[in-house]
Amino acid sequence: MKTSLVQLPSFPQVVLADANVLYARIIRDYLLHAASVGIISIAWSETILNEAIKHLIENIPKFSAESGVLLKRLMNEAYPLAQVDSTQEDFLRLDAVCLPDENDRHVLAAALAAEANVLCTANTKDFPKEVTSLFDLSVFTPDELLSALIVQYPEKMLIVHSRTVSRLQGATDASTLEALIKAGASVTSRAMGDLLKQNNS
Repeated sequence: MKTSLVQLPSFPQVVLADANVLYARIIRDYLLHAASVGIISIAWSETILNEAIKHLIENIPKFSAESGVLLKRLMNEAYPLAQVDSTQEDFLRLDAVCLPDENDRHVLAAALAAEANVLCTANTKDFPKEVTSLFDLSVFTPDELLSALIVQYPEKMLIVHSRTVSRLQGATDASTLEALIKAGASVTSRAMGDLLKQNNS
């Protein structure tokens, strides 16, 4: 099924990553490397990161509590400005807001704390436009965001892909594109595959 590419905000993207986005390594690595090459700024809260780690421990047999501590430390050391702390004021701004899942209120509060203009989440239905538009916040799935970044910043996204491949043991271009598909980012996989072919021709 063909998916249309989304239009990102014209100003710099400050991306608040939800826990379900930080869960899959391939998506997490793509976003982190996109931040490292300067095409986005990435943010998360401690609550969001802890939630991602909790699910990794529950679902990945070889991912232990110690693995979670290490991942958290490495991410915060590599991106020291990424972790934000939501304040009471951030939550007060959300007082009149109704969400489909009240457990997601902390995610919006983190987006406000980060002054994000993009919320990247796999659960877009939990953040309706009538709510997020109040805070000038655009909501994209990882596939929508990454595929749009490929269109807008092809050369830098080639670097993102190359770094992702080089830091996954035994990975190749083909296996990395397949990993994107398995993580639900089929449009990104196809767009990057096309870009790699153009770059190699």
